[in-house]
Amino acid sequence: ERTCVITKEKTLKKDLLRVVRDNTGNVFVDTTGKANGRGAYLKKDKEVIEKARMTKTLERHLETKIPEEIYDELLNILK
Repeated sequence: ERTCVITKEKTLKKDLLRVVRDNTGNVFVDTTGKANGRGAYLKKDKEVIEKARMTKTLERHLETKIPEEIYDELLNILK
């Protein structure tokens, strides 16, 4: 089980999306769930992703700027 950084809800890994910052500072969506680096989990929910975009919670957890393309990619994965 993992915890969503927005809702603080504990749920299975398959019900979450993982965003990773690797040791070179690159930020990307980890579709495998196994990439090396600091990760943060978001619930697979459009409202949760939009809230993450507005509150900058991912930026605080990953300690770096999150490009808008990451949020767009997360929303596309939901479709």
